[in-house]
Amino acid sequence: MSTRTAGPTGPGSAGTGSPWRNWAGNVASRPVREVSPASAEELAAELRRAVRDGLRVKTVGTGHSFTSIAATDGVLIRPDLLTGIRRIDREAMTVTVESGTPLKRLNVALAREGLSLTNMGDIMEQTVAGATSTGTHGTGRDSASIAAQIRALELVTADGTVLTCSEKENPEVFAAARIGLGALGVVSAITFAVEPVFLLTAREEPMRFDRVIAEFDQLHAENEHFEFYWFPHTDNCNTKRNNRSAGPAAPLPRLGGWFEDEFLSNGVFQAACSLGRAVPPAIPAIARISSRALSARTYTDIPYKVFTSPRRVRFLEMEYALPREAATAALRELKAMVEGSPLKVSFPVEVRTAPADDIALSTASGRETAYIAVHLYKGTPHRGYFTAVERIMTAHGGRPHWGKVHTRDAAYLAEAYPRFAEFTALRDRLDPARLFANDYLCRVLGD
Repeated sequence: MSTRTAGPTGPGSAGTGSPWRNWAGNVASRPVREVSPASAEELAAELRRAVRDGLRVKTVGTGHSFTSIAATDGVLIRPDLLTGIRRIDREAMTVTVESGTPLKRLNVALAREGLSLTNMGDIMEQTVAGATSTGTHGTGRDSASIAAQIRALELVTADGTVLTCSEKENPEVFAAARIGLGALGVVSAITFAVEPVFLLTAREEPMRFDRVIAEFDQLHAENEHFEFYWFPHTDNCNTKRNNRSAGPAAPLPRLGGWFEDEFLSNGVFQAACSLGRAVPPAIPAIARISSRALSARTYTDIPYKVFTSPRRVRFLEMEYALPREAATAALRELKAMVEGSPLKVSFPVEVRTAPADDIALSTASGRETAYIAVHLYKGTPHRGYFTAVERIMTAHGGRPHWGKVHTRDAAYLAEAYPRFAEFTALRDRLDPARLFANDYLCRVLGD
């Protein structure tokens, strides 16, 4: 076997291995050992070994979740060796990929093959299993989250069984495990639907808050992918409309793209956030300047170069999924709350949409959805702002993103998700001894 193992072993060694910390630095844990299996069979062997040792198990990708969903004091599985494309089926238009493959590598590999995912989120550092298991999404009128593009998956369960799941094979597991929170087993491979690579034209344009709110339904209806950012302490927004294009390709000039996406959006923004953290009263003035710095632009490129952008400024994030018809009222309440409070918010608020899907614990399960995401620079006290935002979002029936900061528990979530009991019953069947449990899952799923 080629499994890599690090740290002491045995049930008496709990919490004595190397510390693990997530990308944002707000979650840390100390597993007994770390392992890197290179196949589903090696993964199954590690799970059986953990059972014998009386240890719980969690898998962690790149640590881009802001919750403790991947934290463990037992066995930490790193999927570093579970990477690469297993097969491409051009007749079925699917690609099967190992679960630890970073989205970045998948997107590049697919483009080389003349293929693409239909939709994706705005960063691509996550592993495919980490992104799908927590419900990562982009924005889309008709095309849904990355998990909704799954056509089959391979799941290693608590007893070491390797299950193939699809609409035809183990369909009840497939219905839930596409967004499984790491609670049903360890995903070892995923089969995605793909399509021939296409071009998107991105139109980015500043717009006033009142206009965006007034035209939100129209902007959503008229564009395949619409999103916008509102800059707190201002009336300024930056909108982005992505639509398929017949071409020709017209990518961003190398220097111009670097200036806006790296120098302004990362370098200058990092400095502005650092200044705001040190001198909070300066934040409104900084917001007014930064919200005017990004100008209108249009470009045409292949999907991952339009959907995604680098995110080098570290932050904490809370995001709620609301019924789409509630979005504008919630945004007005959010703006009024910020303006009527002493809060100083240095990060823009991001608004996206998704169609309804059929995944049990998808934030868009069964309803047309709008996402409202709030962020604060790493190291900035966040509790006051996030608590006030959460109060607004829950009043509108919001569902928290599974990988982003929130305080909801199983009692709330059982009301928010009509198929919640279906998921927990499946968990009882697949993991009755709670091999994959941790404090976060106990809170959100109950025990």
